[in-house]
Amino acid sequence: MGKPFVSAIIVAAGNGSRMNAGRNKQYLYLNGKPILVHTLKAFEKCGSIDEVILVISAQDAALCREEVLATNGFKKIKALVFGGQTRQESMYNGLREVSKQAEIVVTHDGARPLIHTKTLTQCVEETITHGATIVAVPVKETIKMVGDDLEVIDTPKRSCLWSVQTPQTFRRELLEEAHKSAKEAGFLGTDDAMLVERLGHPVKVVKGHYENIKITTPEDLILAESIFQRLL
Repeated sequence: MGKPFVSAIIVAAGNGSRMNAGRNKQYLYLNGKPILVHTLKAFEKCGSIDEVILVISAQDAALCREEVLATNGFKKIKALVFGGQTRQESMYNGLREVSKQAEIVVTHDGARPLIHTKTLTQCVEETITHGATIVAVPVKETIKMVGDDLEVIDTPKRSCLWSVQTPQTFRRELLEEAHKSAKEAGFLGTDDAMLVERLGHPVKVVKGHYENIKITTPEDLILAESIFQRLL
């Protein structure tokens, strides 16, 4: 069996309201370049990825073209797509632009610039076997279920709890079925894997790295700068 054609959908359509920075978080600068540039570079370098569908906010189109696309020489970007009202809708919009020959689809947050290319490759390899793969790390702290009255309901066993990241990787037809089913039922999930789980399909976990953070607050950006310098 030859290498499958792999399409990546990078969602960068969020508004970054928690940043209070005057522009969406994906376009804030990390080590001299927009966060989104670093994210795209990881996919550009990864030999397992054949094309990239970039999903952005319509209001950021000019900014994206000027600061991200015009000067960085990205060759894998097939389409620039506008997002929807929710991440799920944005992902669905991106999924419709995936090339017909794509067998595997990788989904990723544009605000996770510290993803390792080795992790991307491992996800694709595991998806060939299992059909659905997510990246996650074991939680470090005790997690408690808390009710609306702020009283503890339960304390799950920590060894069974993992914090889920992206990328998440799926056989194309499985992800399309999951999104179509959710859309028809009016079901809104918190990630793509949740939609696949809803169909009863098992999802394989690939152990990720704690530095693969999603930058959503000013504190995250400071931490990302520190991690970036350490990884250079």
